[in-house]
Amino acid sequence: MIRHVVFFTVPNDGNLDTVRKGLQILTRIPYAKHLEIALNRKTDPASKEVDVVVYGEFVDDAALAAYKAHEIYAESIRRVKPLREMRFAVDYDTSQAFVTADEEA
Repeated sequence: MIRHVVFFTVPNDGNLDTVRKGLQILTRIPYAKHLEIALNRKTDPASKEVDVVVYGEFVDDAALAAYKAHEIYAESIRRVKPLREMRFAVDYDTSQAFVTADEEA
């Protein structure tokens, strides 16, 4: 499984809801096994920069590529990119991840 995690910063708080809604349309794309769009609670005092998080799970790289090639993905970029400042994305294969002992069983 591939996990796709994206962090966004939104410099103008007045645009935060618009960015969240622009990202929520991604949930209509059929290729994700699981997809969440959430506002950062900002409870960690050392890291309050991130405003919005996208978390997705995909069965393989092909599913992630199909998700990114979908027209709704392009529409989300069109809506969100002008309003966000930073975007950090991470994709990783869970079969290559280190896990706790409880998760291995």
